[in-house]
This record gives sequence, C-alpha cells and structure tokens, in this order.
Amino acid sequence: MNPQHVIALAGGVGGAKLATGLQAALGPDRLTVIVNTGDDFEHWGLTICPDLDTVMYNLAGIHNPETGWGRTGETFGVLESMGQLGGEDWFRLGDKDLAVHLRRSEWLRQGATLTEVTDRLRRALGVRSVILPMSDSPVRTLVHTDEGDLPFQHYFVRLRCEPVVIDVTYVGAASARLPIAVEEALRHANLIVFCPSNPYLSIDPILSMPGLRRRLQTHPAPKMGVSPIVGGQAIKGPAAKMMREMGMTISPVTVAHHYQDVLDGFVVDMCDAHLSDQIDMPVLVTDTIMTDQTSKQRLATEIMDFGAQLRGPSSAPAPIQPQNLRSPAP
Repeated sequence: MNPQHVIALAGGVGGAKLATGLQAALGPDRLTVIVNTGDDFEHWGLTICPDLDTVMYNLAGIHNPETGWGRTGETFGVLESMGQLGGEDWFRLGDKDLAVHLRRSEWLRQGATLTEVTDRLRRALGVRSVILPMSDSPVRTLVHTDEGDLPFQHYFVRLRCEPVVIDVTYVGAASARLPIAVEEALRHANLIVFCPSNPYLSIDPILSMPGLRRRLQTHPAPKMGVSPIVGGQAIKGPAAKMMREMGMTISPVTVAHHYQDVLDGFVVDMCDAHLSDQIDMPVLVTDTIMTDQTSKQRLATEIMDFGAQLRGPSSAPAPIQPQNLRSPAP
C-alpha cells in the first residue's frame, strides 16, 4: 500500500521512530505527524517543546541515536555554566538544542503561532514531512501522584518517574482548539496511525482536543494503533509502571481496549501473538522492535499494507501475519 497521505499521532521516542519509518516508506510530502504538546513547559524563560523536537530531530536524522532524543554531537556548555550560576540544571538542554528553543521563543513573542513556528523550524532543518502541534494554545499534562500534582517534566525528568501515579489530566484541553492545519490534514488522510507512544502521556493529550475523538470515530480512513507494550514491558518510558500503579493489566490488550472506539486495527509484537484473540478488532502480529532504519521502515510498510486490507471499522477480529497474511491456527 502506498496511500496518498498518512497521519501519525506521536509523542516520545517510540512515536519518533515510527514516524521516521513512515517518512522513509512514503517518500517526501506524504506524511503529517500530529505531535503531543502536553509535555511543553517554560524553562529559563523559554518555551520548550520536547516531543515536537524529538520528532523533528528524528525526521531530520540529527537525533542522538543513543537516547533517541536530543541532538547528535551535542555539547552542554550553557547547561554547565547555568549550574555554576545557581540556575536550574535538572533539565538537560544542549547547546544546539538551546538554539532551537531560543528561536522558537523569539518567534512566539513576535506573534507567530506554534504551528507556524514548528513549520519554520522543520523546514530550516530540511524535514520534508509536515510536523504539527496538537494545539496552538497551551495544554499541559498534570500527573497526579502520591507526592502531589506534578507538571509532567517535573514528574518525568526531575523526579525520574519515581512518584506513584494516581491519574493524569490535561490542563487547558477543554478550551483548546485543533489548529486549522490539523483539520486540513485530516481531510486528506488516507491512513491514520497511532504510534507506539505512551497512551496516557503522549496520545491521550492529543485525543483530549475537543472534537478530535469524534472526528476520528467517523473518519473513513483506516486507523491503526501500534502497541507500546511488548512482553509485559514498555520498550521505553514509564508506560508499564503507570499502568501497574493505576491498577491496569500491563498488556497490549489493555492498550487496544483503551483505543477501542477510534481504531480499526491493532499491531502487536510476535511475543504477544497469543493475546490476539482478546482484542476485538483485526490484529497484525509482527516484529515491532525498531532498532535501526531498516526495521523502522519495515514496520511502517507492514502497517500500511495492513491498512490496505481494512476499509473502515470491522467487528471481526482477525490476527494477521505479515508474511502470509493468514490467521494463526486456533
């Protein structure tokens, strides 16, 4: 399948990896990535957009391959000097990364929207795919924990996800609006992919935007979700820890049920093939671990081929193997 236009909902390293694979499989100008901005925050007087930048750096091929976030060949002179001056140095801003935040904050102060700023930045870095924030107005993920209510970055970075999570809310979502560019992208989408990002910290903030969930429910394009849980663990990040603390079973089944009303198909790793019959939608069973560019593009291609088999919602679960496209024996 080579659809005319694909939308990916993404956040974090897992989302950025699959977005990179989709970009390679589709070619220029056929991918729009709608990115979580619930992680955004103000730091050193600057607007920091971690997920937007992680997606942008990965699509530009300049990300740090060891961490998945940040930039390759980064230096930290400003961060070290800030620490010497008694400033906050818990959030690891590199010097090259800092230039992006300075430019973004400058443009925002001049009156540009976050959508406009993001487009300028991705073009400057040579990214051919479109990157869109989920909102131009602030929406902030607030993590409710046993140590109180914590802004996302304080929970995730400063406290290293150590507090016990009780719930998550998205402050400002109720009054936010989808950017016009997101509305336009949805009108032209032939396939919509929920990347293997944290459901509660990366995808749910996007779905919290007023009207988006209903729009996806009625959208004619196939909508695929990729499990971020493999073998009872999260590939990266605190998704599994959060699920356990919130009383959920750590399983792709839990994630599939969480998205049940907006998906037409779901992708699980081979090690979770035995769970396919517990998911009430068509299932693709394949290798979902993305270790290099080849594996990212292979997974993206398989997801698009899977989408080609689905024409709108289906109530019949049908586990699918990428090689022979047959259901496994019962």
